[in-house]
Amino acid sequence: MTDYAPPGSDRGTGGPDGDPPGRPPTFTAWLRSRSDDELTALLDARPDLAQPVPADIGALAHRATSRNAALRALERLDRFTLQVLESVVALGDDRLSEPVGAQPAELAHGLGLSPGDGRGTEPLDAALDTLLSLALIWPDHGRLRPVQVLRELLPHPAQLGPPARALLAALPHEAVRRLARDLVPHSTASSAVETVATALSDPGRLAALTGQVGAPARRLLDNLAWGPPNGTVSDARREVDLATAASPVETLIARGLLVATGDDTLTLPREVGLHLRSGVLFREVDTAPPAFEGRPVPPDAVARAAAGQAFTVLRAVEELLERWTEEPAAVLRNGGLGVRDLRRAAQAMDTDEDTAALYLEVVRAAGLIGTDHRVAGEWLPTREYDLWRERAPERRWLLLVRSWLGSDRVASLTGSRDAGGRVRNVLGPGLVRPAAPQARRDLLTELGEAGPDLAPSEDSLRERLAWHRPRRQSPVYTDLVGAALTEAAALGLTGLGALAEHTRPLLGLAEDAEETAARLLSAELPQPLDYVLVQGDLTAVAPGPLVPELARELALVADVESTGGATVYRFTEDSVRRALDAGRGVSDITALLERHSRTPLPQALRYLVSDAGRRHGRLRTGTAASYLRCDEPALLTELVSDRRAADLELLLLAPTVVVSGLNRAALTERLRQLGYHPVPESGDGTMRLNRPEVRRAEPDPSSTVEGAPTPELTRATVRALRAGDEAANVARVPVALPEGGTAGSRASAVMEVLSEAAVAERRVWIGYTDTDGRQVSRIVEPSSVDGGFLTAYDTTRDAVHRFAIHRITGVAELAPSD
Repeated sequence: MTDYAPPGSDRGTGGPDGDPPGRPPTFTAWLRSRSDDELTALLDARPDLAQPVPADIGALAHRATSRNAALRALERLDRFTLQVLESVVALGDDRLSEPVGAQPAELAHGLGLSPGDGRGTEPLDAALDTLLSLALIWPDHGRLRPVQVLRELLPHPAQLGPPARALLAALPHEAVRRLARDLVPHSTASSAVETVATALSDPGRLAALTGQVGAPARRLLDNLAWGPPNGTVSDARREVDLATAASPVETLIARGLLVATGDDTLTLPREVGLHLRSGVLFREVDTAPPAFEGRPVPPDAVARAAAGQAFTVLRAVEELLERWTEEPAAVLRNGGLGVRDLRRAAQAMDTDEDTAALYLEVVRAAGLIGTDHRVAGEWLPTREYDLWRERAPERRWLLLVRSWLGSDRVASLTGSRDAGGRVRNVLGPGLVRPAAPQARRDLLTELGEAGPDLAPSEDSLRERLAWHRPRRQSPVYTDLVGAALTEAAALGLTGLGALAEHTRPLLGLAEDAEETAARLLSAELPQPLDYVLVQGDLTAVAPGPLVPELARELALVADVESTGGATVYRFTEDSVRRALDAGRGVSDITALLERHSRTPLPQALRYLVSDAGRRHGRLRTGTAASYLRCDEPALLTELVSDRRAADLELLLLAPTVVVSGLNRAALTERLRQLGYHPVPESGDGTMRLNRPEVRRAEPDPSSTVEGAPTPELTRATVRALRAGDEAANVARVPVALPEGGTAGSRASAVMEVLSEAAVAERRVWIGYTDTDGRQVSRIVEPSSVDGGFLTAYDTTRDAVHRFAIHRITGVAELAPSD
């Protein structure tokens, strides 16, 4: 069994890290004695303790023992580690008459662990190391003590009641004196509470007291022994003694085996509960989670399935956002996306509405879409999307997945109703669940423990999560885990129900986690192709993903007809004209297809392109209300004579010019419907090609997901803590400053002292009021004093900093070290 007594903490010689002899050791002193690596591990495990960075170790200790911080730490404990912590709280309570049980050997006995029972004490050692690393317990002369706040957060550890001393102190003094006279008639203790508490802590006396009660009273004790320790009875505060006790309840009250804690509540003291359990704290102790149950799956099939889904996600997202570039979706008044627009988005991405809602929430969390600032708002891609589109496929997928892991929005809530009966819309309010990121990581971590060749069943996952995170279990958490399982499969983190190999690195803290994940995914993703197969039916087949440049050009000159393992593009007159309107010439289109087609271009496609190019731009519309100009008089004569064009109000002014009563936009659209394909021109006669307008929105600041602190940042935090602690506790000799006089005289004295320190190149301590009004301590190495500012190297910030002289509240010389 590990010895948890810190070095130099023997009784009578002072506590850890320099506590004066005779002073009891403190949690802060123990925390200060931890190594830098141990403090780094603490901040890695409990990152909330470093937000913001504490001023010193004392501030860190105060934050670590606060209620909210301790609650968050408890949620990270598995069932066995939580049982160990409850055991420490139960056996190490200072209110016990003999709080010496919170020692490793006593804990092993209370948990039913011994070297010869098959499980050994290794699980207990590991659990204690975890609790120490989380700073939930700390050693005090070989005894393990819980932090004080746990007494409040775990009021009934191991389903045991409070210690007898705490229960008796709340009773009327006369009732305790009467109980003391009956149990210990000739006691020499200083108080009645101490007399009774000492008696109830004696195993021999407890055995005698429980042996004196009848069978009905013993059954009452046995019912309360394993918890909960409270029972309800009328008139619980009745006055009884050994002589007047008549009922089984009164028999127990008269012997102190039950203590009144309310008008109708009786509580079993902790010492009595432990005696009835024969010192065992829990009926069942599981040192390991239940075994996985599921079906075997080939790891290579898992990798292929997950990578295929990852590719599907990328293609669906790019398809939708390219469409939203030209036809943005409207923003609802509540800031969300309407049902009809969601349905259209699902059709564009070739998926169902639930999956479309997930993809939309993920791209918003990644900052790829946002709303514009118009009165009638629209959802548009952002400039970040343009950068994202140019990255390698695996890098694009990593950004989406990292955003999903950190987002607190749950897409599966789309369509449900809030407490006010309002429907929740995708991208709108009401989808935030703060526990969602942790539920996702819990699920993926659990899948990671199953191995790459096993797809665990949902029941198995649920049971193991209940063991690993017992304090998180609730209907909301269960729903979040279920949603995370579905979303992980839809995003390509899992395949065939098992965790993909390229997902595993993302669950650790390694600095090269993303590099490793990208390398693994890149090997499984289909490689982009730079060719298509053009066929005689005016289609082109892309047998895989295309390189971005070819994909954009092909999407301009052809329409996507179907997607799947291969993408089919259809060439039509409208699609070719779209490319011509965007500035591509007939030769450009033909050269593109010849360069990238593995098959000869069919004659029909060449005719289609050349015919569309020949008719494209022969007519040009201008503004009269509008006019038509053409270098071929016969074409204008044909048009004026066309009965279908009667509504255009055409008038031939010259052989090559016709005016119309319609405006240019209406005239252009109507002529295109008639098959004439005009092109607008500007006032100087040059053609105005209809290049698509590229509009972009600013990303929503609230959608930005903050990443976990990097190892470098955590180590820098530890260095700042050490420096702040030194500044707060270093021995110093204050420099006398003038108390009276003007503020200028005091500032002059401060500047004089700091100037002398700069010349002598020695460190000094300063008290300083920061911009938030907080009083802080700093140890600085002055460099110069000029213009009302001190320029000095600040050891706390590990950087050169400028201090305003008027904010310096005190200066002290550092006392020489012994």
